[in-house]
Amino acid sequence: MSSINDNLFGLHTQALDTWQRRSEVLASNLANADTPGYLARDVDFKKALASASGNGNTLAMTITQPGQINPQAQSAQQLAYRAPTQPSMDGNTVDTQVEQANFAANGVHYQASLSFITAQIHMLRTAITGGQS
Repeated sequence: MSSINDNLFGLHTQALDTWQRRSEVLASNLANADTPGYLARDVDFKKALASASGNGNTLAMTITQPGQINPQAQSAQQLAYRAPTQPSMDGNTVDTQVEQANFAANGVHYQASLSFITAQIHMLRTAITGGQS
């Protein structure tokens, strides 16, 4: 089923997963804005999507037997620490304005991928039914 989705929706299915993961990370950053020593993290979208699509600079690994760990899922979950723009006395690197802006932009990207998938489904439904409801 995964290869069918990949053919129909391109990378948008993997993009949705990555945007969702990034939303969780950014929300965690915002929730810990006042936690001393907390280091803000982020998902490198280009790297995660390249890894998920097998277009990374490394040889793509695949699952050969049931029960093996999925290398694409693990690489997409790797997080990077955000470089602080303003150092704080307590070691916290969360800048709430930056995090809120990133969270809003991430939501727009997520919605765009979701809209593309919805349009593809609508187009397929129209093709199958001949435009009749």
